[in-house]
Amino acid sequence: MLFWLICGAMAAIVAVAILTPLWRGDAAGKGAAPAAAYDLQVYRDQLREVDRDLQRRVIGAEDAERLRQEIGRKVLDADRRLAMAEPGRRVGSGRIGAALAVAAVVAGTVWLYQREGVPGMPDLPLSERIAAAQATYEARPSQAEAQADTPAPARGEIDPEYAALIDELRSAVKKTPDDPEGLALLAMHESRLGNLDAALAAQNHLIAVKGDDTTAQDHAFLAGLMAEAAGGIITAEAERELARALKTDPRHPQVRYMLGLLQAQNGRPDRAFPIWRDLLAEGPPDAPWIAPIRASIQDLAWLAGDPDYAPPEPAGGTAAPALPGPDAEGMAAAEEMSPEDRQQMIAGMVAQLEGRLAEEGGSPEEWARLIGAHAVLGNIDHARNIWNEAQTRFADQPEALAVVQAGAEQAGLAE
Repeated sequence: MLFWLICGAMAAIVAVAILTPLWRGDAAGKGAAPAAAYDLQVYRDQLREVDRDLQRRVIGAEDAERLRQEIGRKVLDADRRLAMAEPGRRVGSGRIGAALAVAAVVAGTVWLYQREGVPGMPDLPLSERIAAAQATYEARPSQAEAQADTPAPARGEIDPEYAALIDELRSAVKKTPDDPEGLALLAMHESRLGNLDAALAAQNHLIAVKGDDTTAQDHAFLAGLMAEAAGGIITAEAERELARALKTDPRHPQVRYMLGLLQAQNGRPDRAFPIWRDLLAEGPPDAPWIAPIRASIQDLAWLAGDPDYAPPEPAGGTAAPALPGPDAEGMAAAEEMSPEDRQQMIAGMVAQLEGRLAEEGGSPEEWARLIGAHAVLGNIDHARNIWNEAQTRFADQPEALAVVQAGAEQAGLAE
């Protein structure tokens, strides 16, 4: 109710500010003769003065006739202006038109808010927003549930020679199932093929085999596989792997990136922003997490309450063009969204860019950004398909292809 009272008061103030000058002009015009009437009276007095001067022989007949003709032209002009003035009518019509325009703007604003806004949305204090974010965090699906709800990635054609090498690797691991090197290679290559279940099994077994010798990267890689298999969601099980990695290496950049992503997914941009801000500042510029961070860090800063944040310039002094993003109203709406809705909004922005590139083409920087965006969203297989298509499109443009390849490398899709 207070919101509508404030809006009504502001609308009334603006309307009065617009209409007051017209009302004053209308009041001043009532009963007052227009300027042309005063001019006409002056000219008539001048004609009478000419006649008196002629009678007193102050001027000659020729000069008197010339003055009469000159003043007569002025009389005709003043008479024409007087006929066109119509005192009160023009001011009154302007006042009515302005009042109708103000009423139309107010009515249109109310209608647009009723249609596009959320009139019944109650105030949401910061404490309630934090509580809602915590509830979303606690209500995350388990790893098994998330994987069950995530469709299997589409698989493209595999090079026969590469497929034969992977079959040999699988046979070797079966013969020596506790060989750490074989398990690490198998997990990596199964993930590249999109066989996430097999990759997860190999990586889990690798960690079990290595025991106390497990590295932070081992846990980070497993957490990344789990997030990819869960459709981009960082589940509680994946978060536990991240925590284990941090015990070994508290500054591990990939782990910190995923923790920032976890906070962003669960409606805590205030926690995600400082993590990603520090990672962006630390670099290196070719790290795979830099491109996705740079693509969204300013929107994240706005949501975190730091709208004046300016990201550091990338190496070379020029940044890749940003994905089309929401305007100020869209970001304000995003702040009220659930993490699922916010992810859907981001996915929609990425789909919009992809559709434009498919129909109209685009710069190699945009293709590189699209590949990185899909990788961040967990659509690794689709990102790989886009990378393959980009190689065809830019096959005859080595410099452009190098830009796209750099983006694919940052997304972990190209060697």
